[in-house]
Amino acid sequence: MRTLTVIAPVYNEEEVIADFYRELRKEVDTLSGYTTTLLFVVGRGSDRTLPILKELAATDTKLQVLYLSARFGHQMQLLAGIDHADADAVIMMDSDLQHPPSVLKELIAEYEKGNDVVYTVRGTPPDQSFYRKWCSDIFYWFLNKISDVRIHSNAADFRLISRRVADILRKEIRERNLFLRGIIPWIGFNQAAVRFNGRPRGAGTSKYSLSRLITFGLSGVVSFSRKPLRVTILAGLIFALFGFAYALFTVVQFLFLKQLPTGYATLVVLLSVFGGLQLLFLGIIGEYIGAIFDEVKGRPHYIVDEKINL
Repeated sequence: MRTLTVIAPVYNEEEVIADFYRELRKEVDTLSGYTTTLLFVVGRGSDRTLPILKELAATDTKLQVLYLSARFGHQMQLLAGIDHADADAVIMMDSDLQHPPSVLKELIAEYEKGNDVVYTVRGTPPDQSFYRKWCSDIFYWFLNKISDVRIHSNAADFRLISRRVADILRKEIRERNLFLRGIIPWIGFNQAAVRFNGRPRGAGTSKYSLSRLITFGLSGVVSFSRKPLRVTILAGLIFALFGFAYALFTVVQFLFLKQLPTGYATLVVLLSVFGGLQLLFLGIIGEYIGAIFDEVKGRPHYIVDEKINL
């Protein structure tokens, strides 16, 4: 018998968590040849998610709950699950029912063909707005343009990884600004894709606000590309040459025409443009320095408050 652990990050999902558990349990019970454990990683929230999971875990010893001391974020919850999973294969999926448990059989079928990574490509969920889909497509298009790692625009954090990939994440890749959608393709090995149709949320609302989505996107860019820094160098060189040429033109005009250029409007425009570009470039550099600062501090990726059935 092979072992399988299904990891599900949870945050304030009291309206849907019991339904998700029942549907997931029903699905894994039909898997043949696997001893399956469910591992729910719960970020500290404000609803009854934890009490509900405790009640379920009291009657199901194969349901494990890892309760974190704070909200460390979706990626850190997945990492915490990987760190506490001791199985031949690990499946990561969301707990809001947008990732259908029925897809598990397809992931395992591809894994048994010899693939160490089986990732999913999601169709547009019925409840996803056009604006959000457009922003997502633009982000992944931009990220693929500036990164050497190819990331599918509709790839989801719904994937299977083998034990050796999980061991690499546990022992060798310990980044604070973790972007699993880029890290997993970067690791390599044999990888396969499974397509599935997105479902609407079972209940509740998305926990990814606009600010969190922006932060998540910036983490992806900083983690997988230095091209923004190179663009700042190129832009700085271009504008420096332009400024030198304009200065030379001014000197020539003064020496031969015996007058200084009026050019007040030109001066204001140039100062505004250069000032804005400098602040933009400082912001880009600041993001990279901030990522370095997070790594240098060496704080733990997460802190565990309580373990149930672990």
